[in-house]
This record gives sequence, structure tokens and C-alpha cells, in this order.
Amino acid sequence: MQPINRMKTEFLSKSSNEAFARVVAASFVAQADPSIDVLADIRTAVSEAVTNAIVHGYDDTEGIVTMECLLYSDHVEIIIEDFGKGIKDIAQAKTPLFTTRPDLERSGMGFTVMETFMDSLEVESEPGKGTKIRMTKQLEYR
Repeated sequence: MQPINRMKTEFLSKSSNEAFARVVAASFVAQADPSIDVLADIRTAVSEAVTNAIVHGYDDTEGIVTMECLLYSDHVEIIIEDFGKGIKDIAQAKTPLFTTRPDLERSGMGFTVMETFMDSLEVESEPGKGTKIRMTKQLEYR
């Protein structure tokens, strides 16, 4: 199935860009006129995915995060990718309350939040090469 629209952007792994990514994804999906709840879910999941890329993918260094949104007639697919340190054990990383950064005030619920707010979540990662998060959400209309 071909998307009816798509966009891709990249930005530096700065915490200020988390809000940018959240707004861009929601604005892009808004063209399909989905429900307010769907837009809120997408904003929340994108926020978590981008924050994970910034905080865990790059630690305290600067790198690139990409976000791609593919809009279909009945759903949206959002891909967030970093080219940072990667995840050694994806199953462990997806465990609620697990964090690799206990020095920060983080709850370790990023993947749980993404899974809760989106209809599907796929995580691909290779240590030393980065992580790709692929999320989908069915579009419910007003």
C-alpha cells in the first residue's frame, strides 16, 4: 500500500527539538482530520520516542535524529531514528521502569508509553549504530 502523503525531517539531538518533532508530527497527521484523541496519542508517543533518542541514543553528545511520517487512508506510520549508541537488549529496554540513565530523573517508561498510545511499536537497534522506532496508529475520524 502506497502512502497518500509522506514527510521526513532531521534535527539535532537537543532537548528543545522534542517539542518541534511533536508539533510537526501532529501537524502533518492533522491533514487527515483525525480525532483530537488520536492527535494527542501521536504527540505523546513521538515525544517519548524523540526523548529516548536524545537522552539514551546520544547521552550527552550531539547527533542527528530523523523523523519520517507516512500517511495512509486509515493509519499513520511514524519512524524515529537515531545513529547513536544503540540498545544492547531491546527486551530489557522495553521492561517498565528499566533505565540506563538512573542519574537522570527518568521513570523508564518510554517504550511502555509508546506501546500504550500507539497501535503497534517495532524497535530495531544495533549497538554502536543506532536505533529505529516504527510506530503505527489507526486514524479515527471526528
